[in-house]
Amino acid sequence: MIEQMDFTLGPARLQLLADRALYWPQQQMLLLADLHLGKGDVFRRHGIAVPRGGTGQDLLRVDALLAQTGARRLMLLGDVVHGPIHAAHWLEQWQQWRQRHRALCVQAVRGNHDRALDRAGLGVELLGEGIDEAGLWLCHEPVGDGRAAICGHVHPVVRLPGLARQLPAFHYQHGQLIVPAFGAFTGGWRVRPHAAAVLVVCNGEHLLRL
Repeated sequence: MIEQMDFTLGPARLQLLADRALYWPQQQMLLLADLHLGKGDVFRRHGIAVPRGGTGQDLLRVDALLAQTGARRLMLLGDVVHGPIHAAHWLEQWQQWRQRHRALCVQAVRGNHDRALDRAGLGVELLGEGIDEAGLWLCHEPVGDGRAAICGHVHPVVRLPGLARQLPAFHYQHGQLIVPAFGAFTGGWRVRPHAAAVLVVCNGEHLLRL
């Protein structure tokens, strides 16, 4: 198993990364899907006990990926936040992180959970429902129309024999690459290997193509 894997999609040569991310060297762009910032806070506000620190750990992972790739752009493929924006600890962590990365271009396409993103003040450039970037359509939800596209939304996961837990996976089919959810406390859509699709499982350290 390896830490990164070359992957060609339409006109682009990409790198799948073991920590649930994608790098596009030609564009110097790191792509992440489904951060769901503040999801733990939303759960706790509704009386659901979840561990604290998810956002801080996710941002440390982003730091490591930026250092690994040398990316100058960070593209967030929707569901950047999970719900209403409150003055919670995760927001302070994000603002401190954004201050440390002032020179980084951070952009996002809108996801179904991003209703509060316009007024969130996160230092993110919003690009609407999707954007054509050098021949690839970058969006949140799968398009299903045959375009070469990169998206998120469905959080693909795979269960391997002998493992009790499911692992996130990249899912490619019909010209469309679905990126696994990056953020903590995200569930998953279980997919099974079949001839029409490419699945690449990632556990944070290694990749395995099925």
